[in-house]
Amino acid sequence: MKYNYKITVIMPALNEEKNIVKAVENVIESFGMVGISGEIIVMNDGSTDGTGNAVEGLIKKHSFIRLISHDKPEGIGGSFWEGIKKSQGEVVTMVPGDGENDAFEILRYLPLMEQVDVVIPFVYNANVRSLKRRLLSKLYKGIINLSFGMLLNYMNGTVMYRKCVLDNIDLKARGFFYQTELLIKCLKNGYMYAEVPYILKKRGTGGSKATTLKSLLGVMRGYLTVMASVYLGKKVNGRISPDSVTALKMKELRDC
Repeated sequence: MKYNYKITVIMPALNEEKNIVKAVENVIESFGMVGISGEIIVMNDGSTDGTGNAVEGLIKKHSFIRLISHDKPEGIGGSFWEGIKKSQGEVVTMVPGDGENDAFEILRYLPLMEQVDVVIPFVYNANVRSLKRRLLSKLYKGIINLSFGMLLNYMNGTVMYRKCVLDNIDLKARGFFYQTELLIKCLKNGYMYAEVPYILKKRGTGGSKATTLKSLLGVMRGYLTVMASVYLGKKVNGRISPDSVTALKMKELRDC
């Protein structure tokens, strides 16, 4: 099936020289499997290895790949948000440059974007991760759901958005809390969403940066900031984008 809209895959990468080529090639292969056209924006977030050079080699072969490099790390959230601003797609998602995620696992749900504005994956095979990572994920999920009145199975995956729903969101988090913040604000705004199962691959080489002390402190700061926005009077809810599926469905209901 061919789709009329274009998708942008934003790929943050920090010192992923050994994984980035396979990660990008996986996205390209997934485009073909799903039957879509798209662009890949690699956000080289202050890497000190050969990540940037590896991507430049891919750009010579594929005109739809772009590289944006930072002199120093700005965080996965900051990289994603900059990628959003530079993106040309109507649908956007994030696939990390570490090779842990198979892009097909989220792109295969593209047909759902005809019915919702946000597709939220949850890890179906969590056993590929360490016990420590699984316990942290369960604790995190419980705290977020309880704090913000949600019932999501997972908040930190390769979420797929209709780009227009992000236009009125003021993203504060620059670290790993960014995805959770976006979901909280999208759901508070009333956008329609779907949760879908997602198969996770084992990471190629290197270790995850999500559970470092710096990352965890960033998550805590992001959590407290959004808590203040929700419960101390700062406005979170915004106007629903007129270009969203949610707005279309609401109009159909009013016209009935």
